[in-house]
Amino acid sequence: MEDAWLKMDIFELIKTRRSIRKFTDEPVSDEIIDKIIEAGTWAPSGLNNQPWKFAIIKDSELKANLSTLTHYSRIVLDANTLIAVLLDNSLSYDRTKDCQAIGACIQNMLLFIHSMGLGAVWLGEILKNKDKVLELIGGPGDFELMALIALGYPAEKDGKRTRRDAAQAIIFRK
Repeated sequence: MEDAWLKMDIFELIKTRRSIRKFTDEPVSDEIIDKIIEAGTWAPSGLNNQPWKFAIIKDSELKANLSTLTHYSRIVLDANTLIAVLLDNSLSYDRTKDCQAIGACIQNMLLFIHSMGLGAVWLGEILKNKDKVLELIGGPGDFELMALIALGYPAEKDGKRTRRDAAQAIIFRK
């Protein structure tokens, strides 16, 4: 399986990644989870400060508690694994750049997840309860929840999506 992702064209990988919200019961190995985290850590960050931390959540009771903090409780409950992506503010030097680094980290993870034949969705709505999430996972006060990634083996086909032509997004060229 690992060889398959190496052969996938990066542009095709980007274009075919979708948010997957339904998962099978098949477990995701810790080895794969560790590779997902490693992919995230190779994202760029200002001054190479690498401001990210991760909490890996597989425990059903903890997932049940987390599910009460979001409108997307079914996704949280059904996912094999949740990864809380945290900003370590003690490592911060510029909030905007650090938040951009976290976004790049998450995108690396999502693309790697897709390349492995897994599915995932980036949950942001739970951020309204980020302090409660940190309390549940025992995160120190310097940590700030940036996203919750729900992942597993997909139980749904990824739908077709369209994008506006790239030329429509360009506002200046000289």
